[in-house]
Amino acid sequence: MTSTDTLPAALPEARPIDTAERLPLLDTLRGFALCGVFMANVYLWFSGRMFLSRAQYEVTYKDATWLDTTLNYVFGVLIGGRFITLFSFLFGLGFAVQLGRAERRGASVVPVYSRRLTVMLLLGLAHLFLLFQGDIVSTYALLGFALLFFYRRSDRTLLTWAAVLIFLVPVLEQVALHLPEWLGGPGAREAAKASAEHGAALRAQVLEAFMHGSWLDTVRVGAAYYVGDLGRMLSIFFPVIVGRFLLGLWAGRNRIFHDAPAHLPFFRRLLAWGLGLGLLSSGVGVLVGQLMSRKVISPESLPWLPIALAPVRHLGEMAVASVYVASLTLLFQREAWRRRLSVLAPVGRMALTNYLLESVMGVAVFYGYGLEWMNTLGTSAQFCMALGLFSLQVVFSHLWLARFRFGPVEWVTRSLTYGRAQPMRRGAAPGDSEVVNA
Repeated sequence: MTSTDTLPAALPEARPIDTAERLPLLDTLRGFALCGVFMANVYLWFSGRMFLSRAQYEVTYKDATWLDTTLNYVFGVLIGGRFITLFSFLFGLGFAVQLGRAERRGASVVPVYSRRLTVMLLLGLAHLFLLFQGDIVSTYALLGFALLFFYRRSDRTLLTWAAVLIFLVPVLEQVALHLPEWLGGPGAREAAKASAEHGAALRAQVLEAFMHGSWLDTVRVGAAYYVGDLGRMLSIFFPVIVGRFLLGLWAGRNRIFHDAPAHLPFFRRLLAWGLGLGLLSSGVGVLVGQLMSRKVISPESLPWLPIALAPVRHLGEMAVASVYVASLTLLFQREAWRRRLSVLAPVGRMALTNYLLESVMGVAVFYGYGLEWMNTLGTSAQFCMALGLFSLQVVFSHLWLARFRFGPVEWVTRSLTYGRAQPMRRGAAPGDSEVVNA
């Protein structure tokens, strides 16, 4: 035996995942989630709907067609909060995949993952303040560090904390938000009313800037809106997002999607439970919404209502997202369906590029310095616009990945994360001979 025989083999250096190592099912799920996220952003943000007061909303959509009215219900039951839940779950699952690769190399996931999150945070902040205040990249990057505190915990700990963060913490947050008003008497109620009026005035300024302003106007007013109101509102959902991350970490660590055929009974149960709980929770949401719209009940007369509805809303989001995951996974086991669904996989492979591209397309079509279509389209036209633009992303993703290993933004983030420019063209690195999503 020579002296070199006693030396341990050098650990493989950290590098981006090769094409041959990717899971087409996960890429397909990411592409599917991106489509739904874009539809939600068009419906809520780019349409201007979320900036309207109740009175403005009733005037704007008073002549809605039966199709638009139906699609409004469809959004609440099948889209709103459902796809972003799936996207958050896949983020946590992606961390589990990185963790598994690092452990197989005998290396720590912390340094590379931390650098990646830092790059994502900087990119997300630029996206947030220069283009789209509804950005989730910066939020995911910031909250992604929480996974470093959980990745060595037991499965039971992950699931327990996920349940607490998704269902219990929102209730406690609602109590904390309303408690000063309940205990403070008329003075506290007047302060809450003044705060609501200030928020409405700020949203009106945002709507005017987005509909008719220049790019600089949208940056200035949008930043003020985020710092003054939107950021605080979104921070309420941070615990829920971390809880969804933890569910993804649990699923990835147990390799449920790596070997989906071995877990088909699990996915069938998930589908059944998701359908049942989704119908129940969404039905409650629709019923309460109808009672509120007809002024049978109001939050003022039932101050406990937001507290009771918080876990119901999150249960509905989780349940419907579970239906999507289980359905696509089960269909993916059939060759014919795998070929059809894999059309979405290239979109998911370059998810960060496509997410940012959706913002670019959204502001170009709807903002005042673009085509100025904000607050002009009905719901059906909004959905058609979103699906049409997403179809262009599908074509673009296929054409790009036929020539390159990564999406353009993925190439930048990976190069910064690993400290060197990554090979970009296909065939320039091991694993590239694998047919993409075949």
